[in-house]
Amino acid sequence: MGIVVLLVYVDDIVITGSDLEAISAVQTLLHSTFHMKDLGQLTYFLGLEVHHQPHGLFLLQNKYSQDLVQLAGLTNTTSVDTPMELNVKYRRDDGELLADPTTYRKLVGSLIYLTITRPDISYAVHTVSKFMQAPRHHHLSAVRRIIRYILGTPSRGLFFPTGSSLQLQAYSDADWAGCPDTRRSTTGWCMFLGDAFISWKCKKQDHVSKSSTKAEYRAMSAACSEIIWLRGLLTELGFSPLHPTPLHADNTSAIQIAANPVCHERTKHIEVDFHSIREAYDHQVITLHMSPLLCRLPISSPNPCHVSAIISSLAN
Repeated sequence: MGIVVLLVYVDDIVITGSDLEAISAVQTLLHSTFHMKDLGQLTYFLGLEVHHQPHGLFLLQNKYSQDLVQLAGLTNTTSVDTPMELNVKYRRDDGELLADPTTYRKLVGSLIYLTITRPDISYAVHTVSKFMQAPRHHHLSAVRRIIRYILGTPSRGLFFPTGSSLQLQAYSDADWAGCPDTRRSTTGWCMFLGDAFISWKCKKQDHVSKSSTKAEYRAMSAACSEIIWLRGLLTELGFSPLHPTPLHADNTSAIQIAANPVCHERTKHIEVDFHSIREAYDHQVITLHMSPLLCRLPISSPNPCHVSAIISSLAN
């Protein structure tokens, strides 16, 4: 028996599934209840362009990117190769305040929506979004640099190849005390379903970590929560994972804490809720892998071949 999935946003609906007869039945039912127009195969939805190719599906926001460049007034400027300058740390109180922060907030909000298909700008957008309350001139310069990067790469997006395996894989990383204002660390993780890049996140941690091990362990725990949710979603869709999900990290101490069944006295400072990753490991929901290739490299493409660069860009 097949399934039918509906994606609903206000009055826009995407219908898909594995059973064509069931899809037709759902469409007939909806037509009998609401006034609807069938637009055929999905090609555009809420700013997302969907390109159907022989070897897979390509999602991008090309028009949205071009509109954003035009909104920023940067159409005739020179593009740049990276969304951020290397090793630059932006502080909250450096520089002169913007007289009117409206434009800054509008541009950053648009950039946040663009990250739906652009993981390569996630960390840069995460950085500038921290200054929404009181942005300064050099923060606006950072936003303009991101948009100049988009100017040269408007057609980048996500590719979902056909015939890819359904093996879920996860990668996590953290920069220890990377925020110069709060000394909180930034968590970064990403998920692959076969060769498809399906989920990622970049977020400043809620608490200051006194060691790099704790920062990495927090990142692994956040990734573990996403793994559990994705495995549940796959099961609900009829694709129950047959094997534990590999979780790759680059901190040996954090991996040992998660895998060691003995809670040592020196690890009690790590909150109990973060030990959920150990529980997931014990129940064979995940397996833990040391990945030294998670080095800090600049990202230039969301291609799955550049996973080490992607995850490092998300976290650092």
